[in-house]
Amino acid sequence: MPDFSKYLVCGKRGHLIGIGGVSMSPLAEVLSDAGLIISGSDIAESERTSHLREKGIEISIGHDAANITNGIDFVVRTAAAHDDNPEIVRAHELGIPVFERTQAWGAIMKGYKNALCISGTHGKTTTTSMCTHILMAAEKDPTVMIGGTLPLLKAGHRVGAGDTIVMESCEYYNSFLSFYPTVAVILNIEEDHLDFFSGIEDIKKSFREFASHVPENGYVVVNNDDENTMDAIKGLDRNIVTFGLTAKADVYAKNVVRIGSLTKFDIMYKGKLFDTVSIHVPGVHNLKNALAAAAACICLGIKPTAIKYGLAGFSGAGRRFEFKGKFNGADVYDDYAHHPGELKALLDAVEALGYKRTIVVFQPHTYTRTMALFQDFVRQLRRPDIVYLAEIFAAREKNILGISSADLAEKIEGAKFFKTFEEIERDLRKTAQPGDLILTVGAGNVYKIGEHLLADDYET
Repeated sequence: MPDFSKYLVCGKRGHLIGIGGVSMSPLAEVLSDAGLIISGSDIAESERTSHLREKGIEISIGHDAANITNGIDFVVRTAAAHDDNPEIVRAHELGIPVFERTQAWGAIMKGYKNALCISGTHGKTTTTSMCTHILMAAEKDPTVMIGGTLPLLKAGHRVGAGDTIVMESCEYYNSFLSFYPTVAVILNIEEDHLDFFSGIEDIKKSFREFASHVPENGYVVVNNDDENTMDAIKGLDRNIVTFGLTAKADVYAKNVVRIGSLTKFDIMYKGKLFDTVSIHVPGVHNLKNALAAAAACICLGIKPTAIKYGLAGFSGAGRRFEFKGKFNGADVYDDYAHHPGELKALLDAVEALGYKRTIVVFQPHTYTRTMALFQDFVRQLRRPDIVYLAEIFAAREKNILGISSADLAEKIEGAKFFKTFEEIERDLRKTAQPGDLILTVGAGNVYKIGEHLLADDYET
């Protein structure tokens, strides 16, 4: 496979399969702005395809071999486009190279003076969003790729004209190994994506390789409180900057005061006060995310004032403890947590908020994760006052393991398993009371339950 960098030339023609996707549409925009002639295809019209058309990018709806012609120099595909996609088949027939989107972003990254990549099992979207707020406050005009929607951007991406790019960087299928960060952040390392990785040692090996992509004059920012992370980078010949909750870290928190969802604390850098900041998202995990964002931005030379105002202006990313509204006096929130570690962090955070009851509606994500981490899920789901379980969201998988959310419900006293969202909604309407916290939780489409509860047009 040739290096994508050789195609980053004004006048080259590229075709993007799945061009309306959350990471593909900004890629199309960046390539077009660089003077390349870009076309693309997607299965449906969207706001993103409309926006790209306004920029002069030709888009076909539907995947068709006829979209690939001899004049195209390269093809980039979204992860959802498989080898049997007619456009990919045609590209191979014509000898046109087909790249993964991460390969394209990795090559583009090399053109930026500062490339900040945020990795970790948990917290990537929130920390990338915090960094975006800080860099916007510092007027760095960054290019941004986030795995969720950020209200500040009204999107999950931004194409800027500055010399800094910020990217959420996922380890699944080793995709982040296509990136070339000047500052790499590792928030934490836990067992996950066990349909790809063989276990924790394999995962740590992947993160270590990711960190080794940082040049000698770059920085690797790591969680000093996380044993797996520290083990993964042990002996790595790079500039290591640690963050954490104790003075053992280079960047740490002191004088922490929590009032509801507000946390105020001093950021200490190498034993000295850097600045006093406030964040408006609850939980120790978000305090750590803020420290990681601050440490990364310190490495980029960002001044204390921008870090202070950037963090103060952040009130959460889409689907990260996102307030949806009130139903029958209960607060309805949605969260993307789909791993036991994320569930623990979420429940730790809400326990301090003083609700009368916590009601969790959980939709597991993938059969392999549910099976591999079954006991850990049971342990966390025993904590809320009331638990509803929706059926497992399959995502990319088929249920060859024969597992169901009903199996979780059997191990959790009082848990209610329903096969349909409608049944969960009906029961919730009878159960919800003033003073309750209703949390829809999971990486699938469980958020629709909360939105339907709050919809004006609901019919009983």
